Amino acid sequence: MTSRSTAERGEAAAQAPALDRRLVPPMVLGSVLNPINSTIIAVALVPIGAALGASPAQTAWLVSALYLATALGQPVVGRLIDLFGPRRLFLSATTLVGVAGVVGALAPNLGVLIASRVVLGFGTCAGYPAAMALLRAESRRTGQDSPAGILTLLAVANQTVAVIGPLLGGLLTSLGGWRATFALNVPLSVLAVVLGALRLPRTEPADPARRRGALVQRIDLPGMALFAVLLLTLLLFLMNPHPDRWYLPVTAVAAAAAFTVRERRAAEPFIDLKVLGGNAPLLLTYARALAAYIGAYAFLYGFAQWTEEGFGLTPLQAGLVQAPTFLVGIGVSVLAGRRGGIRATLLIGGIGQVAACALMLLLGVHSPLWALLLLAVVFGIPQGANGLALQNAVFRQTDPARTGSSAGLLRTFAYLGSMVAAAATAAAYGTHAGTAGMHRLALVMLAAAAVFLLLTVFDRNLRKLSVG
Repeated sequence: MTSRSTAERGEAAAQAPALDRRLVPPMVLGSVLNPINSTIIAVALVPIGAALGASPAQTAWLVSALYLATALGQPVVGRLIDLFGPRRLFLSATTLVGVAGVVGALAPNLGVLIASRVVLGFGTCAGYPAAMALLRAESRRTGQDSPAGILTLLAVANQTVAVIGPLLGGLLTSLGGWRATFALNVPLSVLAVVLGALRLPRTEPADPARRRGALVQRIDLPGMALFAVLLLTLLLFLMNPHPDRWYLPVTAVAAAAAFTVRERRAAEPFIDLKVLGGNAPLLLTYARALAAYIGAYAFLYGFAQWTEEGFGLTPLQAGLVQAPTFLVGIGVSVLAGRRGGIRATLLIGGIGQVAACALMLLLGVHSPLWALLLLAVVFGIPQGANGLALQNAVFRQTDPARTGSSAGLLRTFAYLGSMVAAAATAAAYGTHAGTAGMHRLALVMLAAAAVFLLLTVFDRNLRKLSVG
């Protein structure tokens, strides 16, 4: 009886529909467009500043502009993907990536270069929500509760791109100048559009005109506009928190109040605050993402600037120093993906981040090169653990009907972390990325890492999560 039951289960599993592998290439490519543009510019900031006469505080806007646009666009595009499907949003957004690449490669000054990064941010904001929405659809179709293998693949792909990014950025900057790091987006855009057009499913309804009109009516434009004002004013203040900019936080608070009233009354809210407010585990996951990415992005950009200006490395050498972080991150992601324990993975990531920040405080201009490489190795532990575990937690904790927008919000909180990191980097360094500034930055990172670890230790809901 038992053996027959086991055999029947095995036969049923064999007959179960498999995930459509044709979707994987556009999913992966779309999801990595943002991280590759995050990492490739890290070692180009100093050459850009030298070429355009800009200080580290000014070139920090090249980082912030991308994340500002993406933080605004991710949940908006994610909600549109929930309503209309991923294909059209994916194709439109990835086309913008190519446009941004052309503008950036030809930019005559820092202002135009920052504008190209804004366009790039909007262009890269569809890939990740589209991938998560496609995974949710495939999960329903195949009957697999959680496609852990593909979730791990997305995390590993992001880690792999993070390995390639600084190295490729250093190589392109050495061979063709910093403009080559922007021009790279043109072939990437073409490839993404072609793959998306050929492989992403069409989601046309039975009665397109009537159905499309009903969906358009469900778009919460006032809610999206208020959310944009809230996020824009908040991030602009974080980038330069000065008393004479008092109107920005005041505007943010007013927009938050209006947004709350609007979303609680809307029949089809952009962000369902009633559901989100009752989903404490998901809110804690977003809070952990904010804390985690303060440290991750401060290391990616702030530490890279110190290795060049403070320690004296070339852009290519700075990229090589950061490579162990992402190589270790790949290994950690693969191992954690096989284990499937979200809480354990988050604990490992939190402890690793605290240890790395403490080690960063011990470095100086006279430190041996191996000490920098050791730091890069230690930072690889949270780099691989946190991103995967946060992604898996959102997939498990979110409302299936809002997978795209929830995935977008995860990235939004990550970009909020990047904004805090960029502001902290600019404040810590001022006009020169010296050792004293690097130590001040490390203290900010250590505080964020401690918050992340505490949020993980005391969150009992994490014990219930697993990915299979």
